[in-house]
Amino acid sequence: MSPSTPPPGPPAYPVGLRLAGRRVLVLGGGAVARRRLPALVAAGADVLLVSPAATPTVEAMATAGEIRWEQRGYRHGDLDGAWYALIATDDPEVNRAASAEAEERRVWCVRSDDAAAATAWTPATGRTDGVTVAVLTGRDPRRSAAVRDAVVEGLRDGSLTAPRHRARTPGVAIVGGGPGDPDLITVRGRRLLAEADVVIADRLGPRDLLEELPAHTEVVDAAKIPYGRAMAQEAINEALVEHARAGRNVVRLKGGDPYVFGRGMEEANAVARAGFPVTVVPGITSAVSVPAAAGIPVTHRGVAHEFTVVSGHLAPDDPRSLVDWPALARLRGTLVLLMAVERAGAIAEVLIRHGRAAGTPVSVIQEGTTAAQRRVDATLAGLGTAIAAHGLRPPAVVVVGEVVAAAEAATLTALAGRPSGGSTADGSEATAGATEPADAAGGDPTGPASDGGVA
Repeated sequence: MSPSTPPPGPPAYPVGLRLAGRRVLVLGGGAVARRRLPALVAAGADVLLVSPAATPTVEAMATAGEIRWEQRGYRHGDLDGAWYALIATDDPEVNRAASAEAEERRVWCVRSDDAAAATAWTPATGRTDGVTVAVLTGRDPRRSAAVRDAVVEGLRDGSLTAPRHRARTPGVAIVGGGPGDPDLITVRGRRLLAEADVVIADRLGPRDLLEELPAHTEVVDAAKIPYGRAMAQEAINEALVEHARAGRNVVRLKGGDPYVFGRGMEEANAVARAGFPVTVVPGITSAVSVPAAAGIPVTHRGVAHEFTVVSGHLAPDDPRSLVDWPALARLRGTLVLLMAVERAGAIAEVLIRHGRAAGTPVSVIQEGTTAAQRRVDATLAGLGTAIAAHGLRPPAVVVVGEVVAAAEAATLTALAGRPSGGSTADGSEATAGATEPADAAGGDPTGPASDGGVA
């Protein structure tokens, strides 16, 4: 048995120490201190570090005033007034002497070099959403860490459900579901889904996430509300408010990011006007993630220093359009078009007419980050023809610019995780591709429905 392995015996008694404003002595400013100090500072402890030297990170904490540092070795009496001690020097004799003083003064003491001689052990600790998970296995710290990680990850991604039993304030969380792959929703978004009483989801939102919901969760499909193919925005707003008024916790699940052509602010305003709290959880927008998944960076050194995201849900000659297409045509950077498949030909014509080169590389990425993803490359002049020839349909993202050709063939293969058919500029199809689902809230024909690329 190694000196750091606790001897067999009764299990340790778990307890949570409330150290705010109470003195904690840390001996040694090395790697152990670097790992343990942040949690002590977060607990509000009055930390005194005694060490002749410290790592740069620990020294920075002292410089910032988070801890007090006396740059010297241990002296008897250093534990005077301490409630808790962490002994982590590289000198076994110093550690033994300090540990003996802690025992004499009845100060709980952790020893980094000899757990068997310590009066306290540090558990493997993790925190998420106000829950602290602390695991002690006694003689197997790696297992402690593994159990800790499994529990924390389960709470974060919703795979481990732990309902709140104290009263919760009803409210609405507007959650961006990301570009389609259920693994690309944020940790917070997934947790809120697992805790929701009601989920109002878009027709083309990340549907796989709905299959993971608990059986008691009510799922409202916005497309099935009797307002035509898509639920009118006003009806969605009313549904959010009515469910909150009934005392429920509601998640409004949207594709992409709720504030990128997703009408998220309209819904937030409606809920706030009704007097209920609103939480907004950003999502990964299709404007960046879908091209990335298809092997296209929206910026690239020496190629593009800017990118512009535009909704193509209205034709360029539609009087309701707010887009300055002639100005966009003069830009040299990347142009990302969402909800533009049906009007892509007309958009390309306007861009060429106002100065964008007809041979500019273009890529259309359909059903991104899903098993059905497709990528078709063309030129700006041939965009409309390529879409028709390949039967491309929404949801899809259109990328215009030299960045389309930035990735090498080997890079596309590596990104796709499978052999990649090299795409060309004549409308041929590549196998590396991606896209993003759309928000089905389409009651208002003058406003884009989502960050998801409905055309």
